[in-house]
Amino acid sequence: MKKAEVDKFVASLNDDEIADLEHDWRFWARPQQLPPKGRWTTWLLMGGRGSGKTRAGAEWVRELAAGKSGRAFSGPIALVSETIAQARAVMVEGTSGILSIGPVSDRPRFDQGRNMLVWKNGSEALLMSASEPERFRGPQFAAAWCDELAKWPNAEAAWDMLQFGLRLGDRPRQMVTTTPRPTKLLRRILADDKTVVTGMRTSDNASNLAPGFLDQIVGRYQGTFLGRQELDGELIEDLPDALWLRADLEAAVRAKPPELERVLVSVDPAVSSNTKSDACGIIVAARFGEQAIVLADKTLKPAPPLKWARRVVAAYHRFDADAVVAEVNQGGDLVVSMIAQVDPAVPVIKVRANRSKWVRAEPVAALYQRGLVHHVPGLGELEDEMCAFGPNGLADGHSPDRVDALVWALTTLLLNGSAPRVRGL
Repeated sequence: MKKAEVDKFVASLNDDEIADLEHDWRFWARPQQLPPKGRWTTWLLMGGRGSGKTRAGAEWVRELAAGKSGRAFSGPIALVSETIAQARAVMVEGTSGILSIGPVSDRPRFDQGRNMLVWKNGSEALLMSASEPERFRGPQFAAAWCDELAKWPNAEAAWDMLQFGLRLGDRPRQMVTTTPRPTKLLRRILADDKTVVTGMRTSDNASNLAPGFLDQIVGRYQGTFLGRQELDGELIEDLPDALWLRADLEAAVRAKPPELERVLVSVDPAVSSNTKSDACGIIVAARFGEQAIVLADKTLKPAPPLKWARRVVAAYHRFDADAVVAEVNQGGDLVVSMIAQVDPAVPVIKVRANRSKWVRAEPVAALYQRGLVHHVPGLGELEDEMCAFGPNGLADGHSPDRVDALVWALTTLLLNGSAPRVRGL
């Protein structure tokens, strides 16, 4: 409907009709923000920053909670975000959240003690944290709204546990709102024939965004790789100049071989231990013959020195390792001294970087291209970081701590030469 037609229509309404129209989401929403037709199980709404994803999710939940003829919805609704705090701040109390939409008289009560929304008709929505997949055991749901799924830690575990709980009502279903990143879980959802996909761009919602944001952010990043992902909501599979490609990493997955010759725990220590600091990259890798296999990713964040030192030593004993490899450019003797405090018998191989992260990583990437490096299943976060690693030495704008530790481990195992010690596992 054109603006002139809208103005004419609104002018024909009385005060009560105008009040009702203000909260009629199906009148104001863009087509992409409305649920698709058909008997889908998952509605995947991928959009850029500020494109209206959160409002679409909140309105979908509001419509479900209203039920048929005002009756309560057929079962609780799960509101899942990276953490409970994120779910509350964005999905519930945010400017586009559930408590900010619809007539004030129809809005739910937020029971903070139980992290639950309760509507007057008895419908309920429970806040859940994707960071704690085990908490999904027990609760049952008839629907779920999953926000920013591409950011979830333990994403596949949380998603799988949620699917087991979606078992109430005639047709359990879920909505996913996220700015896309090429994670394994997102690709898995896209491949499901019961998934319906909708895309939105930041520019689609320009009338509701601050002019400064459009000028400074959209103008700066439009057309770039980051802009295509964060503004246009495109799923970008691989960086144009990536050292690692997802298809290659998927092909590198294999079971652990029966005999390993040398096992190393590699650590890239964080400079500080506050919540905004870099993670402490901790990777376990082993050599067998002329090849290597990555056995575990024990990366830690936040990473107080004693805590990461204990984790490194625990990995050393768990995998019957030969030594710990530690970059000492930033931590210096701190790395050696912290590990010695936990277990002075653990040998440490000190390595020092004298070239950029990208240059150090190139020969390791070549090992993958030759089929000489393998991964055990379940290293999704490491593989995501590898594929996001760019020539600027960053991965998604952050320090590539997992990649750093990986590079040191494989360099020591396959490129620097190391004496084997055969052991059976």
